[in-house]
Amino acid sequence: MASLGIAVALFFHVLVFSVTGADSATFTIVNSCSFTVWPGILSGAGTAPLSTTGFALDPGASTSVTVPASWSGRLWGRTLCSQDPATGKFACLTGDCGSSTLECSGSGATPPATLAEFTLNGAGGLDFYDVSLVDGYNLPMLVVPRGGAASGAGNCTATGCAADLNVGCPQELKVTSAGSEGGVACKSACGAFGDPQYCCSGFYGSPDTCRPSQYSEFFKRACPKAYSYAYDDGSSTFTCASADYEITFCPKPSTSVKAAGGEYAMLAAEVSGGVASSSWTPPLWTVAVAVSATVWQLRRLF
Repeated sequence: MASLGIAVALFFHVLVFSVTGADSATFTIVNSCSFTVWPGILSGAGTAPLSTTGFALDPGASTSVTVPASWSGRLWGRTLCSQDPATGKFACLTGDCGSSTLECSGSGATPPATLAEFTLNGAGGLDFYDVSLVDGYNLPMLVVPRGGAASGAGNCTATGCAADLNVGCPQELKVTSAGSEGGVACKSACGAFGDPQYCCSGFYGSPDTCRPSQYSEFFKRACPKAYSYAYDDGSSTFTCASADYEITFCPKPSTSVKAAGGEYAMLAAEVSGGVASSSWTPPLWTVAVAVSATVWQLRRLF
């Protein structure tokens, strides 16, 4: 009888676990660049900060960060960082969070910066994630779910932008630096011009009035799975259940925008074990509603 009771208790424990998901997730952050990257992490409003909000990651190095199951926030890479020997102030040329220290401590990235955005254990118990170029671009980035439950509701697809957009960035969007060949980042049209039609603000603050521009199309052609402008939801938000995530800067092989026709295939090729798909499968209508709700919540959080 005792063994039966234990078995029943175990059954309900497993049942509850399968419904509510894991207590935490692991983000494995990998630097495949040939230079140091300083990742920054910002938790969403009402979400507890993580144990670290900024650190240095040497070329070829990786580190793991434990994330609460219901966490929401964003992660990005800072580049060309240094500390002033006289003042001790820490600053980065791209992705700087303005904290003047290695830790970002509740501050977000200064555009332009490539962003990985997450809402874990959101609507329907699914994780929602995307890679966004809405605030511009500074580094190639790939997000790969690991060990998640793929289903009709969540297909655990890899996403990101593996192309080097700094090479072919339009001159009017390009961020340059003395001593660096070419550009070091690529602004969004909103960041470069501040025009409401590019920022999806004012009269243009809805999907019906804010349409893709020649500049957002530049980002979309190179990186079809990444957000290219504010209302690029349909092809750029992905879902998975109870996964861990690997976030890679400069995934290999990366390419310039001049060869961006092959980027989509290379993005899928980065995924091993058949976890991710190279094509976007439209979710069920219920999940579509959940995606819209979660995207709306993300916009309110940041």
